Amino acid sequence: MKKILYITLTAVVLASCGGGSNNSVENVIASNDIGAIRAKQAEISKEQKALEMKLKSLDSAIAVLDDSAKLPLVTAIEAKPQKFDHYLELQGDVMTKQNVLIYPEMAGTLYRVYVKEGQKVSKGQLLASIDDGGLSSQLAQLRTQEELSKTTFERQKRLWEQNIGSEIQFLQAKTNYESQRSAVKQLESQVAKSTIRAPFSGIIDDVIKDEGTVVSPGPGSEVFRIVNLSNMYIEVEVPESHLTNVTPGKDVKVYFPVLGDSVSTKIRQTGNFINPANRSFTAEIPVPSHDGKIKPNLTARVMINDYTSEDAILIPQSIVSENADGEQYVFLVDADSISTDPVARKVVIETGKTQGDYVEVLSGINSGDGIIDEGARSVKEGQKVKIKNNI
Repeated sequence: MKKILYITLTAVVLASCGGGSNNSVENVIASNDIGAIRAKQAEISKEQKALEMKLKSLDSAIAVLDDSAKLPLVTAIEAKPQKFDHYLELQGDVMTKQNVLIYPEMAGTLYRVYVKEGQKVSKGQLLASIDDGGLSSQLAQLRTQEELSKTTFERQKRLWEQNIGSEIQFLQAKTNYESQRSAVKQLESQVAKSTIRAPFSGIIDDVIKDEGTVVSPGPGSEVFRIVNLSNMYIEVEVPESHLTNVTPGKDVKVYFPVLGDSVSTKIRQTGNFINPANRSFTAEIPVPSHDGKIKPNLTARVMINDYTSEDAILIPQSIVSENADGEQYVFLVDADSISTDPVARKVVIETGKTQGDYVEVLSGINSGDGIIDEGARSVKEGQKVKIKNNI
């Protein structure tokens, strides 16, 4: 406004100085007289300075008479109850209880590998076989002998039931059959160790030994790594102060920074032991299968919903101040004066939990109150303010 007034007055002065006169700016320039041009320049500069002095006087008068020009310019927000979910944020790694190395149960040459890396397998499926060194042939012979002893026993039994033959013959036949059957079962157990089967359904993550490799039970002879990605979980250490808030069934948001993705789940179980070293207990959180992208040992950020209020009043933390007594306060605008003559009023508040940039107000602010937001640090108790937004 001042700029427009200045331009207008300048134009008026220039017009009054030059219009219809032989001493106009155009005529002086046309005369090509350097002395006259400089004299005209000095004359106009003097008039410009006089105008600037008049503008300053006008500005001073406006500042004295216009009270609104002195008022702090603020914005205000209306206090509205809303649902507030607070989350406890922790760090954890994805784990699975079905991530194991498979070892052979007998020594020998790895005769055949039936699976490859990345292949899905079911529980009990044959993964590999080991050369049994002739145990299968021995088993076949024992089974033949078992069949013979069984037949002999059954015939001797029928004769004994007809009171034919001696008791000792019957008992010998029975003992021989049971001995042969026990030997067959024992050798079958030995032969079974020559095959490697899946202990549970999952994915072959790694084939460690190749066909033809000599293997034996014990460390260093692992043949496969099998992983089940359908039963993964995250175990986090929760501070003991949250013992009553972090319980089974609580909602959890799990974010994977590497994947840039998140899943929603619930706490499956919590530990019954407080670790004296860090005063915490464990919480186990299942992680549902998510397109096969989630892997064991993947880092995750866990956010546990430990508190919820259905009608909380939230305000920005940046507008909360603290006095010398340690009390927190904010400035409100009386509702009756918002549209006419707004006045700042300081109120002491009690705050609760914080989430992000917002803090919950437990007391001191009611629904519908106008809270000074921008400019809150520059106002004083009882001071009139100018609100630049509608609330």
